[in-house]
Amino acid sequence: MKPKKNKRRKEGAWPVKAYKNAEFLSSPSARLIRIMAEMIEPDRRFHEHGVRDTVVFFGSARTIPENVASANLRKIEAKMKRGKSHSDAVKRQYQEARRDLKIARYYEDAKDLAAKLTGHFKALKRKGKNVVICSGGGPGIMEAANRGAKEAGGRSIGLNISIPMEQRPNKYQDRDLAFEFHYFFVRKFWFFSLARALVVFPGGFGTMDELFELLTLMQTGKAQKPLSVILYGSDYWNEIIDFNKMVEWGMISREDLNLLQFFDSVDEAFAYLKAELKK
Repeated sequence: MKPKKNKRRKEGAWPVKAYKNAEFLSSPSARLIRIMAEMIEPDRRFHEHGVRDTVVFFGSARTIPENVASANLRKIEAKMKRGKSHSDAVKRQYQEARRDLKIARYYEDAKDLAAKLTGHFKALKRKGKNVVICSGGGPGIMEAANRGAKEAGGRSIGLNISIPMEQRPNKYQDRDLAFEFHYFFVRKFWFFSLARALVVFPGGFGTMDELFELLTLMQTGKAQKPLSVILYGSDYWNEIIDFNKMVEWGMISREDLNLLQFFDSVDEAFAYLKAELKK
């Protein structure tokens, strides 16, 4: 005889297990479970792919490639030459296009530095050390870092975040090492947990947030491993933040300035990081 089917299950009255209850898992009550999932799932994937160390790139999501910036500027200049529009809006677009072209070099430099580092990482991997490029997974400097790694024939990590603007996953991050976070603090944990070095390009609030949180961890002794921090683009950083004034006002110690290194050259930054990674 065939066993009788459970009538309750057949009628759809069987209760749903809590860990399969989508409504519950999306509720405020299950926030801790979601946080734990964002902590544990990346750890499993990093372990599967043998990722133990990273060099993290931070910087603006608004920085665009040089060829795109040049094309945008040429279009606006052509419009102005034809005399079709000299409105305030077009003039503002012209100034913004010139600015975008000026800072586009940071996109190119981030791409080139990531490519050079990835070539070096290949040599390290043959010695049993698996270091990879890591970014926030979005556009701008993040895209440039992932792109440089990919074009150099290497893999890279993308720690994406769900926010309403600017953050769209770039196509250069490795699919198996691309993550989507909801919680900023968990994302930052994974940025810093595996980092051997941090390269910070010009950026806005998000970049400042990440930079200063890491500096705080280092200053207070919470980052208990060797960690190198590069600020790339001294013109920008010296204009935006006067660290020496912070010393003069007694807000940080003179020794705290040793936590930072400034660079404007891809080759010099690469040589410095290559030496630091040997320590």
